[in-house]
Amino acid sequence: MINFCTLFDSNYLTRGLALNNSLANVCPSYHLYVIAFDDNCYHYLKQANLPNLTPISLKDFEDQQLLAVKPTRSIAEYCWTCTPSTILYCIETFKLPSCTYIDSDMIFYRDPAILFDEVQNDSVLITPHRYTSQYDQSATHGIYCVEFMFFRNDEQGMIALRWWRERCIEWCYDHLENGKFGDQKYLDDWTSRFQGVKVLQHEGGGLAPWNIQQYVLSTVDNRLQVRNLRSGKSFPIVFFHFHGLKFYTDEMVSCSGSLYELKQQVKDIIYVPYIKELLSLAELLKSRGIGFNVSGARQPSPSKNATFFQYLKELSIFILKGRISPFNLAIYNYKRHYHFYKNQAFH
Repeated sequence: MINFCTLFDSNYLTRGLALNNSLANVCPSYHLYVIAFDDNCYHYLKQANLPNLTPISLKDFEDQQLLAVKPTRSIAEYCWTCTPSTILYCIETFKLPSCTYIDSDMIFYRDPAILFDEVQNDSVLITPHRYTSQYDQSATHGIYCVEFMFFRNDEQGMIALRWWRERCIEWCYDHLENGKFGDQKYLDDWTSRFQGVKVLQHEGGGLAPWNIQQYVLSTVDNRLQVRNLRSGKSFPIVFFHFHGLKFYTDEMVSCSGSLYELKQQVKDIIYVPYIKELLSLAELLKSRGIGFNVSGARQPSPSKNATFFQYLKELSIFILKGRISPFNLAIYNYKRHYHFYKNQAFH
């Protein structure tokens, strides 16, 4: 049995359901624990009574330490703050021998057991960003990504997990300060700070918009794999992280927030099926009378121009925070992979 945990609210409900569907398709024995970050999300998951999924309400999850810092954090910052607490809560509450945190905006294409084979006798597994050189944000956002993290319920695993929880409660914000950024920069020195920490080597785990440029996609026996352009080695795709995917309307979506250039092959093979599934799940939820924002989409804009202006507004925020440089690259990316219309991507 592989024990996973994650957290999301109703705006990410379709993504969480897609994540669970993918695990059900490829993982013979798993359980997913979900911290539901609002009541709508919790009640839906509770009533759905999905096999292999246990929803947990915020009132059951939050302790006094988390509640004390909650007013000082944005919604995103508070989610980051809660990540180590999510893992610790699941291990302690359900007496788990181990638990792996996974982001809710991921899809598994192969049984992740192949990744856990690397752990052997170690207590912690962390996943490197493996940034493509032009997108390397290691100095500001960390060497490792809080997307797939294994903790064993033993002395070394709990020492690292409790230390991380304490640090995130002390400081967890969406800016760089004294070598810290969110919950993520804390991981930079774990291989020397703690014993029993393993860095994931399998390149089929941790694929994301910031590193997919290093690979060529192919299909072998109807299963996806990637070939590293530099080493020539091929790996089965175990999971892909759809970070930055953003709906502006049901007809317009940005694959990666225009932060990363994506080849058409990647959009066609990886993104389009995922977008279709999210929209299908959104329609399913609507048919069941779920009245909240089920696709993670913004309210539809009155015109495409209005959506474009919203995009430029957000782009300017990224530029001010130093996340995009130069400006013309961002506009180039916008033209390349911002527009997805129903007749192109959703049918």
